[in-house]
Amino acid sequence: MQSAFNNKIYFEKQTKHIKERISQFGNKLYLEFGGKLFDDYHAARVLPGFEPDNKIKLLLEFKEICEIIICINASDIEKNKIRADLGITYDREMLRLIDSVRSLGILINSVVITQYTGQAAADVFRSKLEKRGINTYLHYPIPGYPANVDLIVSDDGYGKNDYVETTRPLVVVTAPGPCSGKMATCLSQMYHEHKRGITAGYAKFETFPVWNLPLKHPVNLAYEAATADLKDVNMIDPYHLEMYNISTVNYNRDIEVFPVVKTILNKILGKDVYHSPTDMGVNMLAYAIDDDEAVRKAANDEIIRRYYKIHCDYIQGLFDSATVDKIELIMNQAGLKPTDRPVVDAAAKKAKEKNAPAMAIELPNGEIVTGKTTNLMTAPASCTLNALKKLSGLDDALLMIAPLVLEPTLKLKKDIYGTDKPLLSLEEVLISLSICAVTNTLADIALKNLSALSGCEAHSTVILSQSDDIVCKKLGYNLTCEPAFASNDLYDGNI
Repeated sequence: MQSAFNNKIYFEKQTKHIKERISQFGNKLYLEFGGKLFDDYHAARVLPGFEPDNKIKLLLEFKEICEIIICINASDIEKNKIRADLGITYDREMLRLIDSVRSLGILINSVVITQYTGQAAADVFRSKLEKRGINTYLHYPIPGYPANVDLIVSDDGYGKNDYVETTRPLVVVTAPGPCSGKMATCLSQMYHEHKRGITAGYAKFETFPVWNLPLKHPVNLAYEAATADLKDVNMIDPYHLEMYNISTVNYNRDIEVFPVVKTILNKILGKDVYHSPTDMGVNMLAYAIDDDEAVRKAANDEIIRRYYKIHCDYIQGLFDSATVDKIELIMNQAGLKPTDRPVVDAAAKKAKEKNAPAMAIELPNGEIVTGKTTNLMTAPASCTLNALKKLSGLDDALLMIAPLVLEPTLKLKKDIYGTDKPLLSLEEVLISLSICAVTNTLADIALKNLSALSGCEAHSTVILSQSDDIVCKKLGYNLTCEPAFASNDLYDGNI
């Protein structure tokens, strides 16, 4: 897809704006970092050209004056909450995040476990971190939060929280996912700093919604679709409109809590520093959009992908009907239909012709290839092989993987693993292809084209097994699935 976003302009404007905000507060700023530090694939999908690791690259500009605090909600640890795009729990994602940040030489100060009420799983996780040399601190629920400001800004409120000692001008507060207590951690730290005679400020870095794009711009609607389960709603910021007579966009949670945040900041700093939720932000993203039409199309594509994801999660019991209603409403607002996604009809046609689960992949040149579940392999495996043949200019009838390579794997799954209906997964087929590539020139050519599939649109007529789903994500497919199970079996042993 052609780039529609200028990363150079984004870095220049964003860096300048953050430096100005640090100076505004006497050279000490707690910056709440929303979204993902790494792997922000949502932003990359809706803004063609935006690099998934832009945020961490931005922080590298502040490497010498920056340190990071990571928050995680104790309840999320206890519930094993999953980061959907990667399929790993929040506590594991935090460990990955720490390793990734450390490898770049950025200082990780500590971990704050928020909303702590003695959860056993949080205690185990804290012990694991401290034994690995990671400082951990506890923050507690405050009765009446966020309305009871007098209690919040007191020794019995924020004062009960552990204080994290910081030494650098920019303190980035981030988390493995939403609702982790980032804002409360920033404000708690400001309270403790003020008690110690240190002037510190607060600002918010959220990529979405984009404050200076129209309310119903597809990019902002795509954000609503991505957070449909959180019941987030984009709104015109009434405080900004009243103060400046300028229409800007924010989301309901920030708007609802702003009067309280403003009061808390006033009690800590002794003056009003912000007049609206928009004032708190430091987001220069809209200024770097080069091609609005391309961005609108990409965002609409993302809305449709979210539509399928929510419907699949719903029939698996992960979302309630209100979340389904929300995504239906967003689809209507955007004027979209599920079949606006070309791979959908292609996959459905293949499934109907062959009376088997099928998958379609749209190649970079716009051509669509399909594959079905066979008596040997799953639809994602056969479709990926067909896509590699097409990219490599190979005949579709060509067998790139020798049967003598596949048969031992099938025998292992049936005789040793006890799988009733052994099918080769996408991962097993790609491993087999890698083995064949050692002696088979054509297999080697096909394997070298695997990276060209990253970013391709794909659709399956059934919900994929966990194994195939994970590998499709690793290959970089923009995958959707029909909300339908591959069989009537309650347990799928072929994962």
